[in-house]
Amino acid sequence: MHLRPATASDLPLLELLLVAAFNWTGETRVTLEQVRSDPDHRRHLAGWGRPSDVGTVAVAAVGEPVGAAWARVVPAEQAGYGFVAEDVPELGLGVLAPYRGRGIGAAVLDALLAQLRSAGYDAVSLSVEDGNDVARRMYEARGFRVVGREGGSDTLLLDL
Repeated sequence: MHLRPATASDLPLLELLLVAAFNWTGETRVTLEQVRSDPDHRRHLAGWGRPSDVGTVAVAAVGEPVGAAWARVVPAEQAGYGFVAEDVPELGLGVLAPYRGRGIGAAVLDALLAQLRSAGYDAVSLSVEDGNDVARRMYEARGFRVVGREGGSDTLLLDL
């Protein structure tokens, strides 16, 4: 596996990975069509490739993208569960199900955090659902801390 920066052409991949992230339990709760059209989901990636968008893609040895982490700033009126402030990017991360448990999520997360630091961001936020203990442990091991609660999810923040 190798890592590379995400580009505007990665939008279809990021959409698939966002669906995978929403459906981490194995239950279909969000579809690709919802990610592309529903305002509550579309805001995560609509117009991907803006100057403030940052991401890392994991590519398997055979050349197939298998995971990614990305972050973008959003205005308050588009705030989701992971929103903290308009100058704090929200982080998304997804790994295709057959590749989970191999350290890919941690690798793309660490690379993304380095990208965000290099881009001059002071913090990054995200939302993690109750029961997603693997992801929660990965984030907390890197210093993310709970700063809010929305429904069945905690909002986490990492000072960079």
